[in-house]
Amino acid sequence: MTRHPHTAPGPGNPAAAFAPHDHAACAAEALGRAERLCAETGARFTPVRRRVLELLLEHHRAMGAYEVLDRLAEEGFGHQPPVAYRALEFLTDQGLAHRIRRLNAFAACSHPGEAHAPVFLICEECHAVAEAPDSTVRKALDGAAAEAGFSVAGATLEAYGLCPACREGHA
Repeated sequence: MTRHPHTAPGPGNPAAAFAPHDHAACAAEALGRAERLCAETGARFTPVRRRVLELLLEHHRAMGAYEVLDRLAEEGFGHQPPVAYRALEFLTDQGLAHRIRRLNAFAACSHPGEAHAPVFLICEECHAVAEAPDSTVRKALDGAAAEAGFSVAGATLEAYGLCPACREGHA
C-alpha cells in the first residue's frame, strides 16, 4: 500500500485531506468516477486528459499548468502549453478539477459529479489542498449577500495556512 501524507477528503470530512491513506486506491477510485461521468455526459476523456487528472491525483496537491506540462512532456505527450491548458480546462469544465487561484494552479475535485461550492484549505508550504464541502462560511456569505439584495452567481473561497504535517515540521 502506498502511503502518502495527504488524502482526498471524503464528503464532509476535509480533515481527511491531510491524513495518511492508501493513495493508489484513492486515485483509482477517482479515475473510475471520472470515466463514468465522462461516459454519462458524452465528454471525450482522451489519454492526455486522463493523464493530467492522474497527475493531479498522484500528487495530491495543487499543480501549475507548466508543472503539468513538464510531466506530460517527459511522458511524450507534447511540449506545447496548449496541451496542458486544454486538458486542465476540460477537467475544470467537467467538474473533475478546480482552479486554485491563490496558487495559480489546479487540484483534482474531491466530489466530481456533485453540485457544490467548496471552500479550499491550502497549505502554503506543500500546496496540499483540502476541499471542504459547502459550509457555514458559504452559508454566511449567501446570507450576507441576500441581506444586501445581492444574488451570488459564484464564489471561490480559499483559506491558506499550514497543513498538520507542515505545522508539525515547524514545531
